[in-house]
Amino acid sequence: MSDANAGDSAADADSDASVDAAVAPADDLLKSAPETAYLWGHVAGGGRVEPGQFTALTGDETCANRLAVIAGGGEIDRRETARAYAHNTAVTRVKDEYHVMVEGDVVRRASAAFGLPVGDDDGGYRFDVFEDRRKQLLRGLLESCGTVCFKSSTGTVGISFVHDDRALLDAVDRLLDACPVDAPTGEIGETSSGGYWFGIDDDAAADFGEWVYEGSDETSLFAPTRRRKLVRSLEEAENA
Repeated sequence: MSDANAGDSAADADSDASVDAAVAPADDLLKSAPETAYLWGHVAGGGRVEPGQFTALTGDETCANRLAVIAGGGEIDRRETARAYAHNTAVTRVKDEYHVMVEGDVVRRASAAFGLPVGDDDGGYRFDVFEDRRKQLLRGLLESCGTVCFKSSTGTVGISFVHDDRALLDAVDRLLDACPVDAPTGEIGETSSGGYWFGIDDDAAADFGEWVYEGSDETSLFAPTRRRKLVRSLEEAENA
């Protein structure tokens, strides 16, 4: 996607653990609300659903705490992982990952309500219930399966989405098409690691990035390290 896309820097990998979760449990995980849209965006984009349990993944400890609180509790397992970069398998990133695991009957009902794949079954990704919370849903998706970078060769911000399930990227593309800000995208292509990806057009990426985090301070529905990465990329593009 970019010539500056080898992954988040060491500073980005550090969590903002001193920040309080600053969120409250959702009243109903199956109803549309800013916090539920954000949570299920993370689960769909970077997690996994099994019968009776879902797992959300994040590299940000504060975000992990927030997701667990929204879900009404859950176990957080910190692991050190090494992952090949999606666009260049020769580049490996070693970083902390936080696995937020939540159990209960709500998992079964949520997978049915939102079309989330369970185990190895295919999903349909039905996010219609979050139509009025599209910003928080896309923020969760961006933080869980999106990449943000500064492209030094063009002086622009780059935003792309990467996932192993093409159906999920099709759903994200539809959400972007219905955005109140212009967010045209390129064709979905294959990555060198065997997954799929697409990017937002460079001339629209900065406006989308500003919009998707607009108002996040008021709700604390964001991963601090991911938002800082976007802010730095925006500043670099402005000064390019």
